[in-house]
Amino acid sequence: MKILIVKLSSLGDVVHTMPAVQDILCAAPNAQIDWVVERGFASLVQRCQGVRRVIASDLRRWRKAPFSHETRRAWGVFKAELQQEHYDAVIDLQGLTKSALVAWLARLSKGGKRYGLANQTEGSSFEAPARWVAHQAISLPAHSHAVTRSRELCAQALHFSLPDDLIFGLVAQRVQVPLVNTEMAHAPGLRGVVALVHGTSRADKQWPLAHWRDLAQRLNEAGFGVVLPHGNPAEQLVARDIAQGLARAQVWPVLPLDVLTDALATCHGVIGVDSGLSHIAVALNLLHVQIYNFDTAWRTGPLAESDHDCCRADFSPPWSTEVDPTKSRYSPRQCSVFAQPTPSVDAVWQAWLGVLSSAADA
Repeated sequence: MKILIVKLSSLGDVVHTMPAVQDILCAAPNAQIDWVVERGFASLVQRCQGVRRVIASDLRRWRKAPFSHETRRAWGVFKAELQQEHYDAVIDLQGLTKSALVAWLARLSKGGKRYGLANQTEGSSFEAPARWVAHQAISLPAHSHAVTRSRELCAQALHFSLPDDLIFGLVAQRVQVPLVNTEMAHAPGLRGVVALVHGTSRADKQWPLAHWRDLAQRLNEAGFGVVLPHGNPAEQLVARDIAQGLARAQVWPVLPLDVLTDALATCHGVIGVDSGLSHIAVALNLLHVQIYNFDTAWRTGPLAESDHDCCRADFSPPWSTEVDPTKSRYSPRQCSVFAQPTPSVDAVWQAWLGVLSSAADA
């Protein structure tokens, strides 16, 4: 069976789609799976186990100059690459007009079908052409986690039962990444390095600078070095402000996405806001605490046994008897912390201690 996955963007959405690929391979080990994705995320999808061919698009860039010579030439190359194969199933996991267009252009084998979403789910975008293009539009529960949504759609489209295990299949090349300075790496009593993911595309998802500085100081005092990735000059300035005056802190350079994934994989853990890098940390099964200013961790945060579970920071104490991160219904290595207007440093610190303790006991 030849299957085409259409999931173009964004970074977090791409990561959330990876378990669906592993589910398909569990049900059909000989399936050939190709994936259409925005070029900026292609290097990451190439790290997803079971993906045979990554077809990179530049739809975001092409829309800025749709009639230019360069766009028309690049579109022709993309279309030719897309139509090299005939697919038994084309699965649009994005549910937007642009993904519907890609699914419609893909060629089908005799008896092949296109599958897509029949409805919008809570907190996710949806556009009607996605339903019109599909031979079979599949209805899903409105209250669905982003990971579960993709898994369920693929399972219903290809008629298999979801496996019990949740596997992302994201492979990092665990080689020595020369990013942590020698002085930090050989510091006496160093327990490991924790990456602080402070950057996000939305200002309302950010955590206050003073909170980051307090957290980084606590990590240093507890024996952890701190590394600070960033993706643009503004984030670099914030990273430098966080690192200023700390004994064990380093600001990373801007790195390609695949190299950054390798670098994160060498860390003891990651603490970060709701962002693509935090979702990569989840996929790599690192110790992780994800910070939310909005009650949306049920949809995009580390997935517990219940799609609706997340650790809430508006309890006192941070871990209540009702929401206990040490219980089996939570991932022992990962959790989310939510409060408005933003979680306190104490809440995030307690969450970090909780995943450390749970991981040690596992």
